[in-house]
Amino acid sequence: MTAGDLFGRLDDDDYPAYTMGRAAEMLGTTQSFLRAIGEARLITPLRSAGGHRRYSRYQLRIAARARELVDQGTPIEAACRIVILEDQLEEAQRINAEHRRAAEAVDSPSVG
Repeated sequence: MTAGDLFGRLDDDDYPAYTMGRAAEMLGTTQSFLRAIGEARLITPLRSAGGHRRYSRYQLRIAARARELVDQGTPIEAACRIVILEDQLEEAQRINAEHRRAAEAVDSPSVG
C-alpha cells in the first residue's frame, strides 16, 4: 500500500483506522463499553492481522450515539436497539427520498 492509498482510505468513513484504545479515548468511554456494544451486535469491529479490534469513523458515530443514550440512563441493550432502529429509519428515509426524486423526474415534462 502506498502513502497515497493510505491517505485516501483515511477519508473513508468505513475504513477501520482506530484501535480499541484510541476509539475509547475519542469517545470518552471505556474499552469494556466498546466490547459490550459489540456483544450487543450494534457494531462489529474489524480485526487486524494480530486479532486486535479496529473501528471506523462510522462505527465511532454509532457508538457515540449509544453512549449518549446510556449516559441518559438507558440500559445498554436498549440503547443498542434504539440506535439500530434509528439507523434503519434513516436508511429507509434516504431510499424513499431517492424514489420520490426518481418519480418526480419521470412525471415532470422535459423542457426543450
